Amino acid sequence: RSSSLSATSIIMKGYLTCVLHLALIASAASFSRAHHHHLRKWYSQGAQHQELNTLAMPKPVQRNSIRASPIPDAYIVTDYGAKGDNSTDNTDAFNNALQAAKATSGTVYAPPGSYRFTGNIAIPHGVSLMGSYLSVPSHDCRHGQYPTDGTILMPLGNRGNQSAPPFIVINPDAALKGVVIWHVEQLGNGIPVEYPFAISLIGANAAVEDVEILNAFNGVSAVGAARHYIARVQGQPLNIGIYIDETYDIGRIEDVHFNPWFSIDLDFMSWQVTHGRAFVFGRSDWEYVLNTFAFAYAYGYHFINTEAGAMNGNFVGLGADYACNASVRVEATKRNGLVITNGEFTALHNSLFAPTSTSSPIQISIGDNNTGAVNFVDCSFWGPSDHIAKVSGSGTVGFTSCIMSGWDRNQQGLPAISALSGGIIIQGCNFQDSKAQIQLEANVTKAVILGNIITGPLNITNNGAKNVQQGYNAADE
Repeated sequence: RSSSLSATSIIMKGYLTCVLHLALIASAASFSRAHHHHLRKWYSQGAQHQELNTLAMPKPVQRNSIRASPIPDAYIVTDYGAKGDNSTDNTDAFNNALQAAKATSGTVYAPPGSYRFTGNIAIPHGVSLMGSYLSVPSHDCRHGQYPTDGTILMPLGNRGNQSAPPFIVINPDAALKGVVIWHVEQLGNGIPVEYPFAISLIGANAAVEDVEILNAFNGVSAVGAARHYIARVQGQPLNIGIYIDETYDIGRIEDVHFNPWFSIDLDFMSWQVTHGRAFVFGRSDWEYVLNTFAFAYAYGYHFINTEAGAMNGNFVGLGADYACNASVRVEATKRNGLVITNGEFTALHNSLFAPTSTSSPIQISIGDNNTGAVNFVDCSFWGPSDHIAKVSGSGTVGFTSCIMSGWDRNQQGLPAISALSGGIIIQGCNFQDSKAQIQLEANVTKAVILGNIITGPLNITNNGAKNVQQGYNAADE
């Protein structure tokens, strides 16, 4: 242990020399020239370098970790044999330090270094494992900026087995803060290799803060972790970013940002936009989610029914860009449902990342088995997509003060909102394109369409819905 109140950071920098649930269907139709040009320009910024760097496994710069800790009375992993030299197996050293800290519910500090692990880490009850980052790190590997700074944890075990135990388990009242987790043997080209979850929260009040899950196949799970706290997490998780289930007291997620900064190799990205889900929510008795974002997944936010049940929650400031199947897919919610406020959702598809795809991109997709309420308030939706929303199930779905644009991408006469069944409320929304706005099918039980701003003529089709209240919609007649 060290009681030092200050630390000297010595970091040797170098340059690298070489560098879900279910198979989802994706779309072959091309999108508008403006979006195609935008994405091709974005891709080309790093594509050439990316192709060179993914020909071989990147090798982090070897460096020795420093011993001092900026945290008073911290247990320092180097005192227990850890070496951040990109060579030593640090599994036992980290676990020994964590077990030593258990006696005092103390803090374990890992100085800057590249730490390899062939096994797993367990953070005991009441213990915190802290790295050198005081704010969430991010590394743009598309341009060769692989991590060579700060505290980097590199798991090697359980390659090819996503059902294996997670790399890091966080027990009740324990926390992980200020590190990068880099699966250094996960190359950025071809089909991604399976790994188990990088981080698993399994107890009440477990927390993850200021962590980059650079290229985890599965990122962070919180199962049976009441009052979990997941904050300021970034990276490019490939299969599942965040997974929540069996939460029987309020969980919190905030400031999570997933973007393809590790790799934009075409085969790699094609797999991600066909299979990947950024946020997956099972059972949670209120989940509070604030300021989150996901780019280039099949589903941005996926609400499912597990053996434990479904969820209800309050979501503010959600964002999903380039969601190939749906920005938000709801298969199930509790009766008291979901409230999603101030969201921005883009569902589109193109021939760049998934050239053989035939999916129909939709911002909001409500499944046949949903029975709960889903409300979108002050949200913005744009494409190019087929529909803004496709609504099924027996629950009630509401859109209030929302902006709709960019639907019916192939000029087929598709409505922005297609209601197949259940109840629907559309009020105070702004339909910015002169296209069909709403279509109601016979199995719609109740519909309220009130006080909307319409560009072009009013175009609402009722194919047999019997209880429809409609009025005060201002259109360009």
